[in-house]
Amino acid sequence: MSDIQELIDLLVQFRDERDWGQFHDSKNLALALSIEAAELNELFLWKKDSDSKNIDRERLKEELADVFAYALMLAERNDFSVSDIVKQKIQKNAEKYPVEECRGSSAKYKET
Repeated sequence: MSDIQELIDLLVQFRDERDWGQFHDSKNLALALSIEAAELNELFLWKKDSDSKNIDRERLKEELADVFAYALMLAERNDFSVSDIVKQKIQKNAEKYPVEECRGSSAKYKET
């Protein structure tokens, strides 16, 4: 079993023990993911780049874990293999951003 699948199984067990599956439709999981991502961003809000290295690392871990958890649960709800969809996206981005055109550039693919 992969580490990702082990995490999904633990999350599903946690959810099911509390009968929360009824609330975990795609819409609510996507909203929860967005809210947790906003809480992650809040850690960095109004900080200079140099100050962003000094944020509360415990809160960073917690918010990042929440983002991962909801993303994994959203994938599970839609029967997506996390490994497969990430690999597919990497391939798509490799085609969109060829190394020879994009190395060292932050320009969007339409600007290269």
